[in-house]
Amino acid sequence: MNSENVANELSLEELRELVPQLQQITKKYKRSERIQKSLFDISELASSINELSSLYPAIHEIISDFMPAKSFFVAFYEEENELIDFVYFVDEFDEQVIKKVSAEELKHSLTGHLLRTGEHLFLTRENRQTLLNNSSIKSMGADSVDWVGVPLKRGSQVIGAIVVQSYVETERYSQEDLELLLFVSQHIVNCLDRVKSRELTEKTIRQRTKQMRQINEELQEEISERQKVEALQQALFEISELSASIEGNMDDFYRTIHDILSRLIGAPNCYIALVDNDNKILHFPYYKDEVYPQVKSRPLGLGVTEYIIRNGSAELIDPTKVKQLAANNELAIDTANSISKKMTSLIGVPLVVDGIILGVIAVQSYGNEKRYNLRDLEFLRYVSHHIAVALERKKYSDNIQAYNQRLANEVKQRTEELHTTNAFLQKQIEERKQAQLQLEHDAHHDSLTGLANRTLFNTRLDLALASKKRYVSHNYAVIFIDLDRFKQINDSLGHYAGDEFLKEVARRIDSCIRGHDLLARLGGDEFVVLFDNFETATDIEEIASRIIKSIAQPFNIESKDVYSGASIGIASIESGYQKADEVLRDADAAMYQAKSLGRGRYIIFDKTMREKLLEELEIESAFRKVLNADAFESYSQPVFDLQHKQAIYSECYIRWEHPTLGRIKREQYFQLAEQSGLTVEMDKFMLNKACNILRYWGQSNHDSAQKRKVAINLSTHHLTQTSLAKSLIEYINSCGIDPNKLVFEFDENALNRSSLFFLPAIKILKRAGITLVLDNFGSGLASLSYLYTYPFDYVKVDHLFVKSLTRSERNLKLLESLRAISGHLNFKLIAEGIDTEEQYQALVNAKCEFGQGKYLEASSKIDFAQSLDKAI
Repeated sequence: MNSENVANELSLEELRELVPQLQQITKKYKRSERIQKSLFDISELASSINELSSLYPAIHEIISDFMPAKSFFVAFYEEENELIDFVYFVDEFDEQVIKKVSAEELKHSLTGHLLRTGEHLFLTRENRQTLLNNSSIKSMGADSVDWVGVPLKRGSQVIGAIVVQSYVETERYSQEDLELLLFVSQHIVNCLDRVKSRELTEKTIRQRTKQMRQINEELQEEISERQKVEALQQALFEISELSASIEGNMDDFYRTIHDILSRLIGAPNCYIALVDNDNKILHFPYYKDEVYPQVKSRPLGLGVTEYIIRNGSAELIDPTKVKQLAANNELAIDTANSISKKMTSLIGVPLVVDGIILGVIAVQSYGNEKRYNLRDLEFLRYVSHHIAVALERKKYSDNIQAYNQRLANEVKQRTEELHTTNAFLQKQIEERKQAQLQLEHDAHHDSLTGLANRTLFNTRLDLALASKKRYVSHNYAVIFIDLDRFKQINDSLGHYAGDEFLKEVARRIDSCIRGHDLLARLGGDEFVVLFDNFETATDIEEIASRIIKSIAQPFNIESKDVYSGASIGIASIESGYQKADEVLRDADAAMYQAKSLGRGRYIIFDKTMREKLLEELEIESAFRKVLNADAFESYSQPVFDLQHKQAIYSECYIRWEHPTLGRIKREQYFQLAEQSGLTVEMDKFMLNKACNILRYWGQSNHDSAQKRKVAINLSTHHLTQTSLAKSLIEYINSCGIDPNKLVFEFDENALNRSSLFFLPAIKILKRAGITLVLDNFGSGLASLSYLYTYPFDYVKVDHLFVKSLTRSERNLKLLESLRAISGHLNFKLIAEGIDTEEQYQALVNAKCEFGQGKYLEASSKIDFAQSLDKAI
């Protein structure tokens, strides 16, 4: 039966009776739907809102959706302060109250009653006066038509109240509204608690974020300062190298100088002007300007550039000074007016060579983009010297352009991104959980690679020694791995890159060994592996070969291919070993033997290596005794003028004849002195020997003997600090020796290690009158920057380089080029190790002025060396 049939069967009167019932059902359904929606909205608020200040208006809106609530407020009771905090207050008639009020003051108010008793209140215009008369409650504020308040409870504790009130007859509340408000109040409390918790968490996070941001800002500021200092040092080095290695294209040179100035002092506008004194013309070979894009050559007049040329000194010029110069007739009036309107500041420095002004380099700024200062002026003055030298060298050195090079070092500064605060807090929680386990792990493992450390390795090795004594047939072995060029990688790419390199090395070694073998890192670039349960020594040798091949493969560190290698020493564990240190000592000795034989190989330890170590200890002990007793045999080798074969000075050196080992090579005992920390005592011995020679000659009646000079080889120890160089000069003076009669030779390889720190001390020795020689030039990483930076009087070419002259046209051309450079940089060339007439003739043809070697000593007519030996 369908609805139409039902309607037909019902009378009109019955239908009329059903209408109110249907309306009532519909009303209840809609109200229930609104309540469900309100509860859902409150639940959504609890998970979406982070601040209470945003929560209260949202709750107000939700309550207004299912009952009239134009006047609505939320209050909380602070028990510790006995205050009532009206956190949200909206009222049509009463003045807005968003503040804390004493609980005692509101004790007898409707709100106070709610908070004190925890019972709800429903006041209407009809029952208001009856309820007020029967209780101690007093009405405060404007009288409302209806007033409904329910307490907010957490369990049985009353924490606050919410109140709605109506001031018009058309908006009245019912008992059903009260029940609905009571029903949602507990959901509101849960929502409040969740938002409060989230707000507290967010506040904590913001505080931690603020702290991390402040730390990050301080770190970034420190990094910025370091970058400025490093950028300045890098720029000065680039300019120095650029002027020493200028090529044929001067435009590239000018642009590079401009780029360096822009990087350090901000120089968007820069020009270089050269003066033609013969024709009184000013040329501009390089010009870049934002305001005046072009400039032509012009006759000398009353411009800013001409003023700097006439004045002959660096100038910092601003619009005020422009007006002063115009008033003093130093600048043309029209030029001054044009400049002062647009220019902010200008720095101009003359380019001077041998007292002659070649031109001017200038930078200028417009508007407020940059105001130059005296610091910028001093920097540009330094740059001008290099530019002037480069211009002059360009004039005379076009034939050696192909041999100039520019060195540029890139400094990379690594920074790490800060983790988000939530991730950081989570990490802290996880670290606390793992702290105890990590402490136990760290005690026996390397913090960088995660491998076993020395403590754990020695423990396992001691157990292996004990096992070997009990089970003789059980095989154990230790390999000691040392990496090549690790220090170079660490110094050039930084410690972070060095750490990444070591981690990759650990992974590669681990992939080459067996699962039950123990790999450990002893420290630095030293790794060891303990092997057990292998059949023959060949098994270990195969693994060692795999490790060497694996480490020989390129490492990609910070997008760069880096190459290394490994030297390995193998020590098989025999029953004669008592301690773990003994096994490591022998494996270490075998490793050093592998390195001495050329690296990239493995060596198995045998007893002869231990004997060699003992022999080295014996040599070191004997060396100390001979040095303390001044018992070295002293000899000399003169340096000759190649054209006349006359000695200009004589180099004093020593020989050491060991009683059982025979003659010890010169390089061996100098290396021994360095390894034993005896370089200072060795230098003092050589200096005393030179002073004795000069005193002996001073007592001679021959003028030629009194004019002679003595040379000695010194370590770079005295160059590390200026105070050490001054002490050296004071000692020479205290011996009554004229410093002008001393020649100090410094090895190029020693300078390579820390050359940046030696220049001040070298200048002190130079000013004292001591002749300075760069020894063994070309034997290592030779750099033309030494020739330009250091004030050496002589540069001694390495004997291996001289030895190949007769069969190497390339080396001969390099020598001729070096000879050409010596004329410009005021040093003289000495060829070392001239042993044959062919070598001598090749050097004479290359116009080399001085030389040293057996051939010259044999063919010299002057018995200079013999007289020096007698003096010694």
